[in-house]
Amino acid sequence: MNKGTKLRIYNITARAALEFGSEAWVLKKREEQRLEAARMKFLKHLLGITKLDKEKNQCIGEKTGAQNIVKEIKQYQKKWLQHVQRMDTNRIPKQALQYRLEGRRNIGRPRKRWRD
Repeated sequence: MNKGTKLRIYNITARAALEFGSEAWVLKKREEQRLEAARMKFLKHLLGITKLDKEKNQCIGEKTGAQNIVKEIKQYQKKWLQHVQRMDTNRIPKQALQYRLEGRRNIGRPRKRWRD
């Protein structure tokens, strides 16, 4: 199978699997690193590159033309936010986005939210 066909299969299956459900994720540095590592593992396997070849990730990205998965997820999240903001106010995703809790917060550092 040639490289172009393998890249199309990667874009259809692997990338879609990595991005599934990402509109509500709160990405921290560790998750970003793990997503990027998974992407590079897919691409290295696609090209037949092993650790012994000692190719840099940047060179592999240039060979395949694949974009950074974290950037793609953040773009997708922005598009999803714009989509939700255009929705009617009676739709559940818009209500969930605009919902404000009442009462007191728990003790300690607040958890990172998607809105942040």
